[in-house]
Amino acid sequence: MSRAVFQVRIHGRGGQGVVSSAEMLSVAAFLEGKHSQAFPSFGSERMGAPVMAFCRIDDKEIRLREPVGEPDALIIQDTTLLHQVDLFSGVDAKGYLLINTSGDIAQLGIGEFVARFPAGHVQTVPATELALEHVGRPVPNAALLGGFAAISGEVSLDSVETAIREKFPGAVGEGNAKAAAAAFHAIESQR
Repeated sequence: MSRAVFQVRIHGRGGQGVVSSAEMLSVAAFLEGKHSQAFPSFGSERMGAPVMAFCRIDDKEIRLREPVGEPDALIIQDTTLLHQVDLFSGVDAKGYLLINTSGDIAQLGIGEFVARFPAGHVQTVPATELALEHVGRPVPNAALLGGFAAISGEVSLDSVETAIREKFPGAVGEGNAKAAAAAFHAIESQR
Protein backbone atom coordinates (compact mmCIF):
# COMPACT_ATOMS: atom_id res chain seq x y z
CA MET A 1 0.00 0.00 0.00
CA SER A 2 1.44 3.38 -0.94
CA ARG A 3 1.50 6.35 1.35
CA ALA A 4 -0.30 9.63 0.78
CA VAL A 5 1.33 12.43 -1.17
CA PHE A 6 3.80 14.45 0.92
CA GLN A 7 3.25 18.18 0.39
CA VAL A 8 5.78 20.94 1.08
CA ARG A 9 5.19 24.68 1.08
CA ILE A 10 8.20 26.99 0.97
CA HIS A 11 7.92 30.64 2.04
CA GLY A 12 10.49 33.33 1.41
CA ARG A 13 11.16 36.52 -0.47
CA GLY A 14 12.06 37.13 -4.09
CA GLY A 15 15.76 36.59 -4.59
CA GLN A 16 16.16 33.93 -1.87
CA GLY A 17 15.81 31.01 -4.26
CA VAL A 18 12.35 29.86 -3.16
CA VAL A 19 11.36 28.63 -6.62
CA SER A 20 14.75 26.98 -7.21
CA SER A 21 14.42 25.30 -3.82
CA ALA A 22 11.13 23.63 -4.78
CA GLU A 23 12.60 22.58 -8.13
CA MET A 24 15.70 21.04 -6.52
CA LEU A 25 13.58 19.22 -3.93
CA SER A 26 11.45 17.81 -6.73
CA VAL A 27 14.55 16.63 -8.59
CA ALA A 28 15.96 15.04 -5.41
CA ALA A 29 12.74 13.04 -4.98
CA PHE A 30 12.78 12.05 -8.66
CA LEU A 31 16.36 10.81 -8.30
CA GLU A 32 15.05 8.41 -5.62
CA GLY A 33 12.46 6.96 -7.98
CA LYS A 34 9.55 8.97 -6.61
CA HIS A 35 7.04 11.07 -8.47
CA SER A 36 7.30 14.78 -7.77
CA GLN A 37 6.21 18.19 -8.91
CA ALA A 38 7.26 21.72 -8.09
CA PHE A 39 5.66 25.04 -8.92
CA PRO A 40 5.71 28.65 -7.67
CA SER A 41 3.06 31.10 -6.55
CA PHE A 42 3.81 34.79 -6.46
CA GLY A 43 2.18 38.08 -7.32
CA SER A 44 4.94 40.48 -8.24
CA GLU A 45 8.28 39.24 -9.44
CA ARG A 46 10.37 41.84 -7.67
CA MET A 47 13.26 41.31 -5.33
CA GLY A 48 12.10 41.11 -1.72
CA ALA A 49 8.41 40.43 -2.40
CA PRO A 50 6.83 37.46 -0.56
CA VAL A 51 7.04 34.28 -2.63
CA MET A 52 5.70 30.77 -2.12
CA ALA A 53 6.64 27.61 -3.92
CA PHE A 54 5.24 24.13 -3.59
CA CYS A 55 6.57 20.61 -3.95
CA ARG A 56 4.71 17.31 -3.85
CA ILE A 57 6.36 13.91 -3.45
CA ASP A 58 4.60 10.58 -3.88
CA ASP A 59 5.20 6.94 -4.77
CA LYS A 60 2.64 7.18 -7.56
CA GLU A 61 1.75 9.70 -10.24
CA ILE A 62 0.59 13.05 -8.89
CA ARG A 63 -2.52 14.45 -10.52
CA LEU A 64 -3.10 17.42 -8.21
CA ARG A 65 -2.27 20.79 -9.71
CA GLU A 66 -3.56 23.30 -7.16
CA PRO A 67 -1.46 25.12 -4.55
CA VAL A 68 -0.61 23.25 -1.36
CA GLY A 69 -3.22 24.27 1.20
CA GLU A 70 -2.48 21.58 3.79
CA PRO A 71 1.28 21.06 3.83
CA ASP A 72 3.04 18.21 5.58
CA ALA A 73 6.09 20.45 5.86
CA LEU A 74 6.79 24.16 5.85
CA ILE A 75 10.19 25.58 4.97
CA ILE A 76 10.48 29.22 6.00
CA GLN A 77 13.40 31.01 4.39
CA ASP A 78 12.73 34.44 5.89
CA THR A 79 11.58 34.95 9.48
CA THR A 80 10.33 38.48 8.74
CA LEU A 81 7.33 36.75 7.16
CA LEU A 82 6.36 34.95 10.39
CA HIS A 83 4.06 37.70 11.62
CA GLN A 84 3.21 39.32 8.25
CA VAL A 85 1.51 36.52 6.37
CA ASP A 86 -0.42 33.48 7.53
CA LEU A 87 2.45 31.05 6.99
CA PHE A 88 1.01 28.36 9.19
CA SER A 89 -2.34 28.08 7.41
CA GLY A 90 -3.34 24.45 6.90
CA VAL A 91 -0.30 22.85 8.52
CA ASP A 92 -1.13 19.85 10.67
CA ALA A 93 0.43 19.42 14.12
CA LYS A 94 2.01 16.17 12.90
CA GLY A 95 3.87 18.03 10.18
CA TYR A 96 7.36 19.48 10.00
CA LEU A 97 8.50 23.06 10.34
CA LEU A 98 11.98 24.19 9.30
CA ILE A 99 12.93 27.81 9.88
CA ASN A 100 15.99 29.69 8.65
CA THR A 101 17.36 31.44 11.73
CA SER A 102 20.43 31.42 13.90
CA GLY A 103 18.16 32.03 16.90
CA ASP A 104 15.84 29.67 18.66
CA ILE A 105 12.06 29.23 18.59
CA ALA A 106 11.53 31.28 21.76
CA GLN A 107 13.05 34.34 20.06
CA LEU A 108 10.63 34.05 17.13
CA GLY A 109 7.45 34.51 19.18
CA ILE A 110 5.81 31.31 17.91
CA GLY A 111 6.51 29.05 20.89
CA GLU A 112 2.85 28.54 21.75
CA PHE A 113 2.01 27.51 18.18
CA VAL A 114 4.89 25.06 17.76
CA ALA A 115 4.37 23.45 21.18
CA ARG A 116 1.71 21.23 19.59
CA PHE A 117 4.20 19.59 17.20
CA PRO A 118 5.95 16.29 18.09
CA ALA A 119 9.51 16.50 19.38
CA GLY A 120 11.99 16.99 16.54
CA HIS A 121 9.37 18.19 14.04
CA VAL A 122 10.22 21.87 14.50
CA GLN A 123 13.82 22.83 13.81
CA THR A 124 15.84 25.92 13.12
CA VAL A 125 19.00 26.08 11.06
CA PRO A 126 21.22 29.10 10.27
CA ALA A 127 20.87 28.59 6.51
CA THR A 128 21.77 32.15 5.54
CA GLU A 129 24.97 31.99 7.57
CA LEU A 130 25.82 28.60 6.07
CA ALA A 131 25.24 29.98 2.57
CA LEU A 132 27.50 32.96 3.29
CA GLU A 133 30.20 30.63 4.61
CA HIS A 134 30.08 28.11 1.76
CA VAL A 135 28.77 30.10 -1.21
CA GLY A 136 29.61 33.71 -0.35
CA ARG A 137 26.01 34.86 -0.87
CA PRO A 138 23.06 35.07 1.56
CA VAL A 139 20.84 32.64 -0.37
CA PRO A 140 19.53 30.03 2.10
CA ASN A 141 17.62 27.71 -0.23
CA ALA A 142 20.15 24.90 -0.73
CA ALA A 143 21.12 24.78 2.94
CA LEU A 144 17.45 24.49 3.88
CA LEU A 145 17.06 21.50 1.57
CA GLY A 146 19.78 19.73 3.53
CA GLY A 147 17.92 20.60 6.71
CA PHE A 148 14.68 19.33 5.18
CA ALA A 149 16.31 15.99 4.36
CA ALA A 150 17.40 15.66 8.00
CA ILE A 151 14.12 16.70 9.60
CA SER A 152 11.71 14.78 7.35
CA GLY A 153 13.58 11.84 5.85
CA GLU A 154 11.57 12.33 2.64
CA VAL A 155 14.74 12.59 0.55
CA SER A 156 18.36 11.71 1.24
CA LEU A 157 21.21 14.17 1.59
CA ASP A 158 22.92 12.48 -1.38
CA SER A 159 19.92 13.16 -3.63
CA VAL A 160 19.71 16.77 -2.42
CA GLU A 161 23.40 17.30 -3.15
CA THR A 162 23.04 15.76 -6.62
CA ALA A 163 20.01 17.95 -7.40
CA ILE A 164 21.92 21.04 -6.25
CA ARG A 165 24.92 20.19 -8.43
CA GLU A 166 22.62 19.62 -11.43
CA LYS A 167 20.99 23.02 -10.91
CA PHE A 168 24.23 24.88 -10.19
CA PRO A 169 27.26 23.31 -11.88
CA GLY A 170 30.80 24.11 -10.82
CA ALA A 171 31.94 26.00 -7.74
CA VAL A 172 28.48 27.44 -6.98
CA GLY A 173 26.98 23.97 -6.89
CA GLU A 174 29.79 22.60 -4.75
CA GLY A 175 29.42 25.45 -2.28
CA ASN A 176 25.66 25.00 -2.08
CA ALA A 177 26.06 21.23 -1.64
CA LYS A 178 28.45 21.90 1.27
CA ALA A 179 25.93 24.32 2.81
CA ALA A 180 23.21 21.65 2.48
CA ALA A 181 25.44 19.04 4.13
CA ALA A 182 26.30 21.45 6.96
CA ALA A 183 22.58 22.13 7.60
CA PHE A 184 21.82 18.40 7.48
CA HIS A 185 24.50 17.64 10.07
CA ALA A 186 23.49 20.61 12.24
CA ILE A 187 19.96 19.23 12.52
CA GLU A 188 21.15 15.66 13.00
CA SER A 189 23.34 16.82 15.89
CA GLN A 190 20.29 18.35 17.63
CA ARG A 191 18.48 15.00 17.78
